[in-house]
Amino acid sequence: MRYLLPAVFVMTALTASAQKHKLEKIWETDAIVAVPESVLPEKNILYVSLIDGGAWDADGKGGVAKLSLNGKDYDSTWITGLNAPKGLGRFGNRLYAADISDVVVIDISKGKIEKKIPIEGASGLNDITVSNKGIVYVSDSKTSKIWRIENGKPEVFLEDVKGANGLKAIGNDLIFAEGKLLMKANAKKQVTKIAEVPQGIDGIEPVGNGDFIVSAWIGYIYYVYADGHFENLLDTHDQNKNTADIGFDPVKKIVYVPSFLGKTVAAYKLQ
Repeated sequence: MRYLLPAVFVMTALTASAQKHKLEKIWETDAIVAVPESVLPEKNILYVSLIDGGAWDADGKGGVAKLSLNGKDYDSTWITGLNAPKGLGRFGNRLYAADISDVVVIDISKGKIEKKIPIEGASGLNDITVSNKGIVYVSDSKTSKIWRIENGKPEVFLEDVKGANGLKAIGNDLIFAEGKLLMKANAKKQVTKIAEVPQGIDGIEPVGNGDFIVSAWIGYIYYVYADGHFENLLDTHDQNKNTADIGFDPVKKIVYVPSFLGKTVAAYKLQ
């Protein structure tokens, strides 16, 4: 046993030295953001979905806020009257929000709800993503389905996706979370596994080189390499700060983190 302890120290040191990436905090808002679930960075603004109540309560208290890129200017009343909105996606002048059983379509220039697209049988719409062709995908965590919406018409894309949550459309592929698994489906619905991390995946963001940054709601953010291995970038679970549906600026290499029950949004530089 006297030789075991030094060996453990050596292995720990080697693991630490092998880590290639880290997150460095730039700023964090005060605890004024009403249960933020998703952050979507777009040009000169951050869109933030606000649950402002129970995670699945249809109480009309939810909405979408606007937050400046430096975290200082905050408008919590940009869109109101939603229930418990979570994932956000954008295509052109439209912002899409997953809201329990509806996909809410928002006219960005007018700052108004344009329409709602009901998803049959849905009760737990969670994340949302939009392809470069304007095709919307939305996950239903409660029914284990992923829906595809084209020209306003929803249809089931994938079924039996246990723990369906995070989504990201990349070209003709859909990257999605199935519990702890990071998965990929092509246009023919052929599914392959990319990686497995220790906690259930919430947000998914491509780095741009085949790698990904993924968050786990409980309070972890991982850097996932294209070959499937990963690094732990952030651990805030002991601080009771969740890491929900993150946003990422691939040019500035900034990760935006909604803390959900922590009621803050923070920005981190990916090093």
